[in-house]
Amino acid sequence: MKIMAVGTLESLSQEQRQEYLPKEVPATLQLYLDGKMEQFWLREKEVGVIFLMSVDSVNEADKLLKGLPLGQANLLTFELMPIGPLLPLGMLMAAK
Repeated sequence: MKIMAVGTLESLSQEQRQEYLPKEVPATLQLYLDGKMEQFWLREKEVGVIFLMSVDSVNEADKLLKGLPLGQANLLTFELMPIGPLLPLGMLMAAK
């Protein structure tokens, strides 16, 4: 199952940046290496991230993201959206 996770980051103090970011980056990269995170982007206009995840369920994605250091501290929250193929495109193929 693919999940688009849109994260919003609370404003961090300099102390919070120094405390959490050195832990957050390796933890996020571990999810990538484990095959749970396929792609990641930085949100330009708002502070936060977008992750494309490959997991068994929305609950698994939620658990993994809440397990990250910023998630544990409630400084990064996510909207989780299950996504999949654009099925109406099949109508174009059936038209032939």
